[in-house]
Amino acid sequence: MDLTPQHTGADGWFEIIEPTVQRIPFVFNSPHSGRHYPQHFVEASRLDPLQLRRSEDHYVDELFAAATAFGAPMLKARFPRAYVDVNREPYELDPRMFEGNLPPFANISSPRVAGGLGTIPRIVAENMEIYRNRMRVEEALLRIDAIYKPYHAALRRLIARTHARFGYCILIDCHSMPGNIRIPGSSERPDVIIGDRYGSSASATLSQAALDILDDLGFRAVRNKPYAGGFITEHYGRPTRGLHALQVEVSRALYVDEATLEKTRGFSPLAQSLSAFLNRLIAYACQSDGVVRLAAE
Repeated sequence: MDLTPQHTGADGWFEIIEPTVQRIPFVFNSPHSGRHYPQHFVEASRLDPLQLRRSEDHYVDELFAAATAFGAPMLKARFPRAYVDVNREPYELDPRMFEGNLPPFANISSPRVAGGLGTIPRIVAENMEIYRNRMRVEEALLRIDAIYKPYHAALRRLIARTHARFGYCILIDCHSMPGNIRIPGSSERPDVIIGDRYGSSASATLSQAALDILDDLGFRAVRNKPYAGGFITEHYGRPTRGLHALQVEVSRALYVDEATLEKTRGFSPLAQSLSAFLNRLIAYACQSDGVVRLAAE
């Protein structure tokens, strides 16, 4: 099995879409929209190809494609989340999945591991077990070395370059969520959730600006409930150092048939609305007053 890491290009594990010139202090990341399923993975699974896709953030890279036209780079996965989840710690691994001993530094007791959603997931959405048999530990570690680590190295480079050029960086981590998600304690189904790790990964003024813009565009938008952001948001968001990270979760009910996973007629209008959202958020963050307030928190 060849898992030689390929950093960019159509045949690689992930791709970096660059503007001709980076004009804004933003980096966009789409870690869960990958749609390239290795044949050996499909053959090892007890699920059919449609079931395997249940964990995808379907077409999110396309929904946020305007980012590059605005002058920001986008990093996007080509591998599926069900194969390797880069929105986890590097070694969140479930020992029940593997033949052999995990390294002693593996995190085997996190809530995500317990739920079957570690770095090498055990299940896809709806609690469907992925694998017919246990996997060799060596294969899991190879996926982490060949895919997870190069992906994060690429993301770190983009963030560091942006921070060096502009003095601060705003990472937008792009995701989707099932259409039946409700706000805890409510029957309301949000259209978009902005996650900032309860204020620890981004300036409060930036998060509020995102919510206000979405509300003005007609979206039902909430903050941190039930999704506050995963490993990427938590790990890269350091607002006191000028590094802001927001997770943006978009309801799939707005643009995809969740039974067939095909785009609906809502896809194009949603992409246009998200483009308008990004345009206004970028303008807010780049205006001098916005920069001062972001840097001050």
